Amino acid sequence: MRSLEEAVARIAAKVDMPELQALQAAPEIQDGSPPEAINEEVTGETSTSSQPSQPKEDHEQPQTWEVVMDPRGGPASIPASCLSESGKAGLPNGVSTARRPDLISTGLISLRQAVALFETYHLRLDHFLYRILGDHISLDSVRIASPLLTTAVCTVAALHSHSLGHLFETCYGEYKNLVAARTFSRHLNEDDIRGLCIGAFWLHELSWALIGNGMWLESPGKMKLTELAVRVASDINLHSGIYKALKGDRDGYLQARLYYLVYVCDHHFSIAYGRPPMSREGFIIESASRLLETKHATEDDARLISQVKEWSILGRVFDNFGVDVDTPIAPRTLPQLRRCSISLDTWFADWNDSFKVNRNVGNYPQKGVGFHFHFAKLYLCSHAFRGVPTLETAPQYMSPELEEIANAGVLSAMSILRVIVNDAEFRSFMNGLPLYFDTMLAFAVVFLLKVATKYASMIRIDTGKILSLVTETVAALRDITQSMHKHHLLVVISEGLERLLSRCQVSTHTVHETMYRPSPAQEQPPVFDSIWMENMASFDFQTNFPDVDDWWLHYNTSMGPPLCPEESR
Repeated sequence: MRSLEEAVARIAAKVDMPELQALQAAPEIQDGSPPEAINEEVTGETSTSSQPSQPKEDHEQPQTWEVVMDPRGGPASIPASCLSESGKAGLPNGVSTARRPDLISTGLISLRQAVALFETYHLRLDHFLYRILGDHISLDSVRIASPLLTTAVCTVAALHSHSLGHLFETCYGEYKNLVAARTFSRHLNEDDIRGLCIGAFWLHELSWALIGNGMWLESPGKMKLTELAVRVASDINLHSGIYKALKGDRDGYLQARLYYLVYVCDHHFSIAYGRPPMSREGFIIESASRLLETKHATEDDARLISQVKEWSILGRVFDNFGVDVDTPIAPRTLPQLRRCSISLDTWFADWNDSFKVNRNVGNYPQKGVGFHFHFAKLYLCSHAFRGVPTLETAPQYMSPELEEIANAGVLSAMSILRVIVNDAEFRSFMNGLPLYFDTMLAFAVVFLLKVATKYASMIRIDTGKILSLVTETVAALRDITQSMHKHHLLVVISEGLERLLSRCQVSTHTVHETMYRPSPAQEQPPVFDSIWMENMASFDFQTNFPDVDDWWLHYNTSMGPPLCPEESR
């Protein structure tokens, strides 16, 4: 019987069914109870094989909703606030706070390993993302709060740990199981949202795989964590926390900053992938700066709010210009684009000197502002190349206004690469920064390669300098990723970029085109294979970035240049 109880407890935790967990608090079943009694207590029904059939009404689930009226509120309330779940489906009050089984109690990893993984995340990784853990400062606190959060912390820490990296597959498998079991649960809390955000920020398979409200696509376990996080954040009304926060309430403050984290996470994996964000603008976004005036605000909050402000600007870019990369920017919309550029310049001026050295992540807070600024400028200015025909037989030209914008994009992309090549401290951050940095770094390289080989006659650029910088960047990434976990996205990106560059680059002294591996010591500017770059043209930042994982990062080099995505389907 004890084994049965333990099995039921594990099943209840795995599928997030507090109804089963509640049974653990019930009096033990007497040894002499007949099987029918056991079945009745566990399922809530009598065995159909030993009991006469009951009326249908006896088998209906009890109503869990009721009409309520808050005596403290007036008539101007939220319409649906008059309907409420009755006692959380009748669960005992103690069930939600009881410690649930997790990957430690079930023996997947040891307590000592979990403590080490927690320290790796808590003391370093969490500070890159403005402390997602919030008030949690110990493993025990996290375990009590949420098994999903516990597993997320251990999984991401294992991905970035030299000594415990071998635990990644175990933790990752458990994390996928927990997320899958909670997809349609109505009992997720704020700490579960933290666990979803941590996974979305750092685990690329789960962040990229699904498009659409956390539903299944292609294979189990692959889900769009950001959209699930946004949905749950809405369900528990995180967006209303700002009202209490501005009155000095600590819980409201924590809810508001968690909503801002969800907002940033959502924008990382929507705008950058050509999809509209699910999180909305409104009072909570307009009031973001006011959170910094509350007594609970910290410098981490200022960093977070700076990101909210930046993504709000990029959200306007997305709304105004959409994702049609084949249609040129209309001349009448250029003033809008310029205003967005000015907004980004103002954002950079406001925040560039706002942050001091962080004891956990060094100068990243200040240097990260510049990196984000160049990412945003590159995204904005890449719009200048929309619908522009590539060079065929006759030279193509841009209008002076568009050429100015295009050149600004080139300068931002080159600035991104120069940081990687020249800043040793920033290179040390790369094994810890979220996926967005890896994504935009890859885009900056591809953007420059396309500009240097397909659009060099349209804008006045130093093609040789660009190609040399790309080569140096690929070499730097090779060094950076030597000590990274094999499942880290930057490892895949580095290998893909190196293969791409080596196939594009040819010797200027040979009659026949021959491919070779680039080296930073080579001084002669390479010539590129126009056919190969034509295939590369099907990669567009705003629309098809997820295809890059299957297309140019993982292609078989023995098979020749890959087909365009349209041709391979």
